[in-house]
Order: sequence, then C-alpha cells, then structure tokens
Amino acid sequence: MAGKSKKNKIAYQEFGTSSNPDAFAKAVPDLPPQQQNIRIQATRAGRKGKTVTIITGLQHNPESLTKLLKKLKAQCGSGGTVKDDTLEIQGEHKQKLLDILSKLGYKAKISGG
Repeated sequence: MAGKSKKNKIAYQEFGTSSNPDAFAKAVPDLPPQQQNIRIQATRAGRKGKTVTIITGLQHNPESLTKLLKKLKAQCGSGGTVKDDTLEIQGEHKQKLLDILSKLGYKAKISGG
C-alpha cells in the first residue's frame, strides 16, 4: 500500500457531484433600487454607547453592497461595515442617508425613535 494513493470514496451522494460549489450557493436577488423597501434607524445597543446608523432591507449581492457602502461612507464622512445584508454607518446620519438613498432611487423610510 505504500505506492497507492488514498481517494475519497463516496458510498452515496444525493445531489450529483460536489465539484460545482456554485450550484449549492445561496441565490441573492439583485433588485433595482425602485423595487426595494429600506429601513434606516440609529441604535446604540451592543456598541458600548456608540451610535450607529443601520440600513436594512437591501437585496443586493455582496459586491453591490460593498460599492453602495463605500459611496455612503464617503457622503457621511465616517466609517462603516456590511454585516448580514445590512449596512452599518458610524454615527447618527439618518436624515442624510435618507436623502442620499432617495436620490439614488431607493424607497427608504426612517424607523425607530
């Protein structure tokens, strides 16, 4: 057995081969801005007292979310990140983000107090 290589032997596989990982990837709809309903809210929960503006309801692929985040961060002059299909912008920028997203064609609303 010294010269033989070990191969992964599959006894049973329900959905064909796993050689195509794109077939098992989660489909993310990339809707145009007019068809998306977005919520904007400011929160401090779990952030040691720091205010963060959260944008939820976006239905874009990760690349589009990253581009949108970069544009919004530049307009607000602050940092931010993408977490679980939501955008987080540091600071309280609810009204400014509402204006920017409305100009981009999104149907956005401010939620929360």
